[in-house]
Amino acid sequence: MIDRSFAPPRRKRVAVLAGGDSPEREVSLRSGRAVSRALTVRGHRAVAIDPAVTDPAEMDWSLFDAAFIALHGTYGEDGTIQTILDRAGVPYTGSDAATSRLAFSKSAAKERFIHHKLPTPPYVLVHSSDARERIRAQAERIGYPLVVKPDAQGSSLGVTIVRAPAALDAAIAECFRFGSFGLIEKAIPGTEWTVGMLDDLPLPACRITSRREFYDYDAKYADDETKYEFEFDLPREAVAAIERVGREACRALDTRGMARADLRVDEQLRPWLLEVNTIPGLTDHSLVPKAAARIGLSFGDLCERALESALASSMDDSSPRSAHRGISPTLATR
Repeated sequence: MIDRSFAPPRRKRVAVLAGGDSPEREVSLRSGRAVSRALTVRGHRAVAIDPAVTDPAEMDWSLFDAAFIALHGTYGEDGTIQTILDRAGVPYTGSDAATSRLAFSKSAAKERFIHHKLPTPPYVLVHSSDARERIRAQAERIGYPLVVKPDAQGSSLGVTIVRAPAALDAAIAECFRFGSFGLIEKAIPGTEWTVGMLDDLPLPACRITSRREFYDYDAKYADDETKYEFEFDLPREAVAAIERVGREACRALDTRGMARADLRVDEQLRPWLLEVNTIPGLTDHSLVPKAAARIGLSFGDLCERALESALASSMDDSSPRSAHRGISPTLATR
């Protein structure tokens, strides 16, 4: 059972940041609408802010008590919006700017995992300026099958599983559509898993099965045949290891609020970390709300807890978020 001892925040004025101009805009808008509805039902005043329309750096943030970040992809997950909000002295949901930047770069996050001795597939970082002969040689060193993915992108955009050298060039071209850096990573045959965290509260592991080759954009957001399983015919110690690695990944990056570790589990039931998402999706297909529901947290509870975490974090003198608290007198005295 969950700990229900937390005190829900009083009615707040919350800017729900969603949309933006990243390739994940549509998913972000869906997350934002869901969050706005949930907060409104809870009695808060939720105001939708689309950074593609309204520049957050030019806003009068004294009108709000907090910001709920539902921006997926660049600008939302790469530390940009967090830096703007820190300067404005506004409490916000999710991880701080430094953690956001670290997690959004898959290669940087993987180096942190390696430093903490957490299992992650072997990889090499490539750049769009690299000679194709060099990239092919690095792919041979990793070995086929392999995965090509953008270093900084979400929702599986630009990701390709490459089973033979003949398909590599096309996969690299697709990857570089979404940024100048990419990863060539060893493919892990097995199953797809996620482990969510809400601050220090671990959420149950979820196994994902899809009829598609992997858990791609359509499987995440459009395919109603994608299955999410929370009960497994697996040894208890195997599930415990998956959950432990997922939790330790989030802690290694020092995430706050909602976060989600994505993993592959191989045929020997060994977990392998892929990445950590600091702003997980909040749509009807999203994984953290499904996992939270397994321990009795409704979607409204989840949003309420994220908001409470943001407000508590802003009052923590050891947090980078507290450094600019004095900038907004209206917020400071409210």
